[in-house]
Amino acid sequence: MSQSISVSLVQQQFPVGAVKQNSQQVIELAQQAATDLVIFPELTLTGYPPEDLLLRNDLMQLVEEGLADIQAANYSGIIIVGHPWRENGALYNAVSAIAQGQLLGRYFKQSLPNFGVFDEQRYFTAGSETFTFTFKQQTFSLLICEDVWQGHSAAAAKAAGADWALVLNASPYDTAKISQRQHLLTTLARRLNLGFVYVNQAQGQDELVFDGSSMLVDPTGAMVLQAPSFTRDIYRATLHQQHGVCSASHQLQLPAALSFEAEVYQALVMATRDYITQNGFPGAVLGLSGGIDSALTLAIAADAIGADKVQALMLPFRYTSSMSVEDATEQANIMGIKFDIVSIEPMYDSFMQQLAPIFAGKPVDTTEENLQARLRGVLLMALSNKTGRMLLTTGNKSEVAVGYCTLYGDMCGGFAVIKDVPKTLVFRLAAYRNSISPVIPQRVIDRPPSAELAPGQTDQDNLPPYDDLDAMIEAYVEQDKSLSEIVAMGYAEETVRRVLNLIDLNEYKRRQSAVGPKITSRNFGKDRRYPITSAMRKQR
Repeated sequence: MSQSISVSLVQQQFPVGAVKQNSQQVIELAQQAATDLVIFPELTLTGYPPEDLLLRNDLMQLVEEGLADIQAANYSGIIIVGHPWRENGALYNAVSAIAQGQLLGRYFKQSLPNFGVFDEQRYFTAGSETFTFTFKQQTFSLLICEDVWQGHSAAAAKAAGADWALVLNASPYDTAKISQRQHLLTTLARRLNLGFVYVNQAQGQDELVFDGSSMLVDPTGAMVLQAPSFTRDIYRATLHQQHGVCSASHQLQLPAALSFEAEVYQALVMATRDYITQNGFPGAVLGLSGGIDSALTLAIAADAIGADKVQALMLPFRYTSSMSVEDATEQANIMGIKFDIVSIEPMYDSFMQQLAPIFAGKPVDTTEENLQARLRGVLLMALSNKTGRMLLTTGNKSEVAVGYCTLYGDMCGGFAVIKDVPKTLVFRLAAYRNSISPVIPQRVIDRPPSAELAPGQTDQDNLPPYDDLDAMIEAYVEQDKSLSEIVAMGYAEETVRRVLNLIDLNEYKRRQSAVGPKITSRNFGKDRRYPITSAMRKQR
């Protein structure tokens, strides 16, 4: 006898701490889905990661009330929803199966990640019991995120008779993660003869971006459904069982997978939009210098929240080229951005006049360059304060890594849009954005990068070529390679030593920098926790 079950993968945004809103959203989305099974992401009710909110008793009270509301809604099918749960003095990362207003059962996450950006062992106790339920002759188990990465919980579910594992996730994005998940689930499905319905949230949350990319993999390991990345929607499919054999199908017309550049760009857009809107800012401001970093940041901001909500300020000095002013003006006009030009020269001269007695006898050095950057920071923060709009910083990962940025200058701001984007990728993303519509003047992309803080200055006056620099940063920061291992990659030891020392020495700057979206395997933030004061570099 053949049996079919309709299932919905709810790939949505569930803001952290918005328990009442999220609970109501679960009820509304379930009714909208109108299928036998409706599956929501990990910790739906609190959002992910709730961090130390989990230590609050009032949060747990809201969760209990939210679950009661969901049960009272008496949805005709089965709702699978994630939430924290306190039981016998322990806190669990849990998922409840609620059928027609009744609790079918509850599962507690068994594998608690405690690496990279994850701190789950700080809050949760690991579960140990497998949970399954049978519906229309098909048996389902419940798993949560890291459970499938470790594998033993999935194997236990299969041993308990499961045909399908319903996997709730809050899996952050990085440039390798989507393909890693696909390989994991298809391989595990084939090995265990177990199907997977994998649901991931889609939202930005501080420095994390959750890409969605929900999946349905049948027990043969075939990818039946791959939901689009960085979209919010309900994706429906049907699970079949005939003569003891399970399969799946869907009628959706899904777009092709994104290119690498499109994927990263959409991650940055989602992160920027959600950070600005969820924190209640009416828009964004930034300094538009005529260089590629600010040009890309402006494009991302406008695509995220709309050009009408973005304001740019050009702050030229005597070293600013006419080309920079022209290119910044052109981009602002093309994109319909409110744009103003304010020279910092009279302010700089006034500062230097006041400092002249103190600086007497001392040579000109980076102090004068940093003063330019800090004057720009003051003016941009003033505009941010006056308009209420968030100031976006424009520094990329390469600059942030080696300290090629000024504390209380160009590092001023509330969100660092391209903080985790290496310079070489900045160029690729700018070209990608122009392939959609030409908004960044081509000579901004083509010209040698320069901070224009001194006559004729270029970035390569003080740094290795960006192709080399980015490779060294990736090896040291993301792969933990040593000096000797990086030298073995073909770089001069003196150059490598200088780059690694710069990375270590500038930890104090990064600790004071704005949060920005993580898109690489290891970012400067929660993912990499290095001491500011350390003698490690002296032992190289």
